[in-house]
Amino acid sequence: MGWWQVDADTLAGARFLVSPLAEALAALKTLHRPAAAHPGQRRWLEEHLGAYRARLAADPQAAALVPAALGGGWNATFLTPVPGESLGFEGELAAVRATSPDVARADLAYCLRGPLPPALAHGDLAGCAARLLEWVWEETVAPDWARRRRVLEADVLARAARSAQGGWAAALEGTRPGLRWLGGERLQITTGDAGERQLAGARLVFVPVTFQQTWLCWDDPRPSRGPCGYGVVYPCAGVLAEAPVESAAPLAALLGPGRAAVLARLAEPKSTTQLVALTGLPLGSVGRHLRVLREARLVGRRREGRVVLYFPTTVGRALLDAQG
Repeated sequence: MGWWQVDADTLAGARFLVSPLAEALAALKTLHRPAAAHPGQRRWLEEHLGAYRARLAADPQAAALVPAALGGGWNATFLTPVPGESLGFEGELAAVRATSPDVARADLAYCLRGPLPPALAHGDLAGCAARLLEWVWEETVAPDWARRRRVLEADVLARAARSAQGGWAAALEGTRPGLRWLGGERLQITTGDAGERQLAGARLVFVPVTFQQTWLCWDDPRPSRGPCGYGVVYPCAGVLAEAPVESAAPLAALLGPGRAAVLARLAEPKSTTQLVALTGLPLGSVGRHLRVLREARLVGRRREGRVVLYFPTTVGRALLDAQG
């Protein structure tokens, strides 16, 4: 079993955050080993897999780099920097670009457990990786980033609510296989034999992605970087990772598009803040739609700790089922 020893200060500063670079890397990992977790991801693969393979065919160094960096049981460390807050995609990608050739080759050799293929023996490997990630971002993630970001923010909000009710054990439940809070300042990160790391004074983040991908990452300790960072990337809640919910035209005509959008996203109970993140509607609009739906007895509500959750009533559920 492997675990991280997390002191009180590190745990107090730990947080969930959204990372554009992590989302792009999760997309790259999915393109490298294409497997669809749900229909929305299957459509995404059908749309982008051909162009990705053509991109690699035109860049032999990138074609050799991807399996070396991601093909084994370990990701190349320089390719998975610990996400930072409010850096944006280019700000996060800068950490990959800044990797020296010697460090990049050492990372890849460690992943391969042997010598590098000829295509990786020379050249700017970090630059090659950054250009590929930039292509993946621009071609496959950025066009849909506004929706993906709302989905990820909804997951972060949901886990923050769980943390307020049940502490870190509740917040981390279901994030990554083998990850759980053991208590006594110990965070189990895997059921395998991965040893122990001391995270005293470190920066600790938990990062959701919309793909079925998960990995651990940490920064090399360098004085210029400040506290060493550690991160856990995990697939966000499955119900939130599905393709966007489109309200059926008859339901939208009956209730109005805003109220139909809110009702359609209540297949699982959700808070007002989650609905704001998922629908993109202003907080006031979501509140007004919920009030009308409650008055029409299509939606009910209940309190769980500090959070009020909304859910469809029997009549509301029947209306959703009738629309498919």
